Amino acid sequence: MTKTVTILGATGSVGRSTLALLDEAAEGEFAVEALVAGRDAAALAACARKHRARVAVLADPAGLPALREALSGSGIESAAGEEAVLEAASRPADWTMAAIVGAAGLGPTLAAIRRGGTLALANKEALVCAGEIVLAAVRDASVTLLPVDSEHNAVFQALDARDPAMIEKIIITASGGPFRTASEAEMRAATPERALKHPVWSMGAKISIDSATMFNKGLEVIEAARLFPVDPARIEVLVHPQSSVHGMVQYADGSLLAHLGSPDMRTPIAHALAWPNRMRADVPRLDLAALGRLEFSAPDELRFPALRLAREALLAGAGVPTILNAANEVAVERFLSRRLGFLDIARVVEATMERLGAPALPTLEAVLALDAEVRAEAGRIAGRLGLAA
Repeated sequence: MTKTVTILGATGSVGRSTLALLDEAAEGEFAVEALVAGRDAAALAACARKHRARVAVLADPAGLPALREALSGSGIESAAGEEAVLEAASRPADWTMAAIVGAAGLGPTLAAIRRGGTLALANKEALVCAGEIVLAAVRDASVTLLPVDSEHNAVFQALDARDPAMIEKIIITASGGPFRTASEAEMRAATPERALKHPVWSMGAKISIDSATMFNKGLEVIEAARLFPVDPARIEVLVHPQSSVHGMVQYADGSLLAHLGSPDMRTPIAHALAWPNRMRADVPRLDLAALGRLEFSAPDELRFPALRLAREALLAGAGVPTILNAANEVAVERFLSRRLGFLDIARVVEATMERLGAPALPTLEAVLALDAEVRAEAGRIAGRLGLAA
């Protein structure tokens, strides 16, 4: 049977990798229902035409005229704006890729969950910002939730959840980013160009900076605590510069199950796309003989305070993870626009967390209101720490 697919974040790195897998699939195996992107009308239209999507939607309403022109004569529906994005996420589909970066993906992800089916989750912020709300919606709609982040997908594949008491710990790995061995002085002087040069993975700008600061790993610790049946204290991070071991599970009998693979997002996406079966993916095979060695070390939380801040947010609960995420998004944007130093990203996040406390978040509206409040406060703090334009 043909599996219908919707991709939220179709022109980003995860979206493009998902579409590449659809290109490789057998004729009639998949059909694209909806493609959603931010503001790149030309790229979205090209993807929609190539994959014969039923609808193409931009988040930015200003791009609608260009999108309509690019799709003229194709028969593909086009729309733009927040409501159109939510409507696209709600359209009938068997499988949805949730890959809109940041808190902006929260509403569409929830809309897809409430519709039902299978949700492949690449937007870690959904579980970070609104974990209880998202997981309650998953239970209510009987949705199959599949993690796509390489680390969480690796743990998912290695995890035997039949008896959680037998799981001693979960280990997620980190490449260490471009500043793994850098001095504090080098990090203080870091430019956006230097920070964006990830040594292993090819990712978007926001995720690349999060890798450089290790905020991505902090967010992943919070996400892992939401996804897997273990106490947060038993979620460990190891720096692994080869990026070949993506996740591990330690069991009570002494077994340590590890998931290995080449650092290519098409592998975890293919796993989620075909689950509970598997599909072929044209990705580089891991050659252990050529690799030669696997290195692991504990992260340096003095040079990379993001992990400490994320664990503090997870322990505090309530709205603190939402504060951590939104403040980080603001600080990263300021750094990329050269208005904030690299080391000041963590300082902005910590100061914002201290300023706003731990408000309760019973509803999505409360999450979004706090997100807006955090962005305003983080902007003020970043302004005081910021660089001259």
